[in-house]
Amino acid sequence: MRSPAKANYPKPPGKLKHYLTAMIIVLLLWGSSVQTEAAFGELIEGFPNMFDLLAEMIPPKWTYLDNIVGAMLETIRMALIGTTIGALIAMPIALLCAGNIVRSRWLRHPVRFVLNLIRTIPDLLLAAIFVAIVGIGPLPGTMALTVFSFGLIAKLTYEALEGIDRGPLEAMTAVGANGMQRILFAVIPQIQAHFMSFTLYTFEINVRAAAVLGLVGAGGIGHYYEITLGFLEYDKTSVIIIFTLAIVLLIDYSSTKLREKLL
Repeated sequence: MRSPAKANYPKPPGKLKHYLTAMIIVLLLWGSSVQTEAAFGELIEGFPNMFDLLAEMIPPKWTYLDNIVGAMLETIRMALIGTTIGALIAMPIALLCAGNIVRSRWLRHPVRFVLNLIRTIPDLLLAAIFVAIVGIGPLPGTMALTVFSFGLIAKLTYEALEGIDRGPLEAMTAVGANGMQRILFAVIPQIQAHFMSFTLYTFEINVRAAAVLGLVGAGGIGHYYEITLGFLEYDKTSVIIIFTLAIVLLIDYSSTKLREKLL
């Protein structure tokens, strides 16, 4: 009587591999702390200064709230416009980056390279560049958030595109559909919920980012951060922080509910 064949399960990694991995991680952390001159002693030594700063921020000067409502609305408008324009540009670029949509490497790889290049530039640096080009105000901040949104949404979208079901694409090809028809009726319906989710997530990030773009002259609530911190008016700074936190939490809650309905 023949014995049943044994299943060939993969062998679990040995203990030596775990020990080596742990040693490498510890060495990397130690080397990084040495090179960056980061020490827990300095953190502990400076920790009381944090309480001194908090003491100067309490109680908040609530009368300052009237001065920053308009700037906060400007920040939200900057994030909204930047996210919307960036998302509109991101969709066609994401299609060009997806390997299952565009087969040509000569087209796909250069577009991905440009996309990676855009994502390497921090939003604060983008804002500073646009301030130098168009001057101080909300316009350079909006332009910086547009470029940032474009890079982030395009990256997330093309990765989601590469994971779609190929069945509808093959069915559309079998009935003689052209490239645009395949995209409109076989690709977009599969990706639209994810695309909206990515856009909402980027909007949340942009509201936070727009709050500090004013530090480089790009408008919004960040300008008041610069003023109050520069004059050591920490009671006013605490009002800005609390107001920003309330707005961010509200947007985060609304975005979460919208994503739950979309997905």
